[in-house]
Amino acid sequence: MMLPYCLVKPFVFALDPETAHELTLAGLAALQKTGVLPAYRPLRASPVTVMGLEFPNRVGLAAGLDKNGEIIDALATWGFGFIEVGTVTPRPQPGNPRPRLFRLPEAQGIINRMGFNNRGVDTLVANVRTARFKGILGINIGKNFDTPIEKAADDYLACLDKVYALASYVAVNISSPNTKNLRQLQGESELDALLGALRTRQTELADKHGHYVPMALKIAPDLDEAQIVNIADALRRHRLDGVIATNTTLAREGVEHLKHGNQAGGLSGAPLFERSTGVLRRLTLALAGELPVIAAGGIVDGGKAKAKLDAGAALVQIYSGLVYKGPDLVGECIGATAGHNK
Repeated sequence: MMLPYCLVKPFVFALDPETAHELTLAGLAALQKTGVLPAYRPLRASPVTVMGLEFPNRVGLAAGLDKNGEIIDALATWGFGFIEVGTVTPRPQPGNPRPRLFRLPEAQGIINRMGFNNRGVDTLVANVRTARFKGILGINIGKNFDTPIEKAADDYLACLDKVYALASYVAVNISSPNTKNLRQLQGESELDALLGALRTRQTELADKHGHYVPMALKIAPDLDEAQIVNIADALRRHRLDGVIATNTTLAREGVEHLKHGNQAGGLSGAPLFERSTGVLRRLTLALAGELPVIAAGGIVDGGKAKAKLDAGAALVQIYSGLVYKGPDLVGECIGATAGHNK
């Protein structure tokens, strides 16, 4: 039986953040290998159909915690309605130099500049194949750091080819601030070309495998009104299945005075909530209900999860909040979002 997180947290926070993350993954992986974990039984609360998939509840795990799909079965015992793994790239890469992960406990925030560190798509695929998990699995794909931006589509297509048969949905990450020039792909012409290539390949893969796997785009919170409208237009034009709003922010309002507050990288956790929710509201308005929005960013309690649904989201994802609240945050958010009538 696992100890309550409130007892474990002081020891976790006494460690370097990335070391703590690695030890947590190792512990969950070891537990998973024992074979004593219960089968996946999501907390069922107001099941909802989004992107053609039936979600047992509206609360999922955001990408980033399990980049390589190593602990899917362990995470599944927390009750999530869906789990997203990655971001994965075609080739393994170490990411940016350490230190690259920083806690801001006074603000319940985290800054990271990890840089898509992962073991490559082939390793993730092998891990997913061995998982017992039968729930909704999203696989988040990206590009290698040394792939020129003009050839980025090649990396996304390579990943899509390899994960398609195993994913419930595929998330296309063009919004991490920690891979040089990646956010250029949110530009009007770049996005149009990328989405066109991905949609064509998605159709080909659906024919090849005999089933359709939805695709969602993950966008940044650092967008102005015109950029949001352009992205919404592109999503509609290419008939994407969904959009994830948002990734981490480069802004530092409210945390500049804190230790590590001015570290380079993407800020997540509570300080991101207002910015990401603002983008969510404007995006929902621009989309006019034509495709669903999955909300991420700053959900550190059940009230924040409900606020995302009130702002127009169909589903929510959590990650940084788990660092501060532990697995109990999953049930809290599920309870807060149960019965939502969207």
